[in-house]
Amino acid sequence: MTADLSAQLLLTSYLLIGAVVVVWQARRYQAGWQAWMILLFLRLYCRCGFRWRANRHCPFPLSGPAIILANHRCPLDPFFLGVEIVRDRVIGYLTAKEFYEKPGLHWVCSHMHSIPVERDGSDMASARAALRRLLAGELLGVFPEGRINTGTDLLPANPGLAWLALRSKAPVYPTFIHNSPLTLNMVEPFYTFNKVRVTYGDPVDLSVYYSRPLSSELLREVTNVLMQRLAELGGVSATLCEPVVK
Repeated sequence: MTADLSAQLLLTSYLLIGAVVVVWQARRYQAGWQAWMILLFLRLYCRCGFRWRANRHCPFPLSGPAIILANHRCPLDPFFLGVEIVRDRVIGYLTAKEFYEKPGLHWVCSHMHSIPVERDGSDMASARAALRRLLAGELLGVFPEGRINTGTDLLPANPGLAWLALRSKAPVYPTFIHNSPLTLNMVEPFYTFNKVRVTYGDPVDLSVYYSRPLSSELLREVTNVLMQRLAELGGVSATLCEPVVK
């Protein structure tokens, strides 16, 4: 057997072993092999293309519900939050309905457990679907500013964030994305390779609010608490919800 043939057989063996490992890992992934393949691509793409780094290991829980709260500067922000997601879990995002229904994106969104939502902020069907996900022990990703923010300080948040947190009693993990490509264009961010950094925060303790009756005033108060914590992670300011006029 020649040296070239031996090298080819060895390389083929490595490729076959690698393929078997990939198939085995994908098939055992609880969220489905499609989700596993998507997450594998995202990890490679974000770490290599955007030189993605974080301040520490991902603190999201290994089991049980959690809300991941983040700022929003770019269409790729959900990618950056999912790089270090724990094994067998995905983050289901509240996603604008017009994006969720686009061909191609719909396949990705559906396998990543996204929830389509109307942009006007009054889509209670989506809010109830998100609450059911949390009560079932899943992870939910929320960009509470409701749209891409082209400025520096955080935009006012929808109080629906507080409603989900208080109704589900799920821990809320503020996570700030630094230096993602700042653009409204859906294509440009894919080749604008900024050096992206993610700052994971500790979960916000909202237990002091659980015993209070739900009201517009309470929802705004809790929303402001969460947005202030997120702003602190990013070293920016937050535009707070206005108090309820009585």
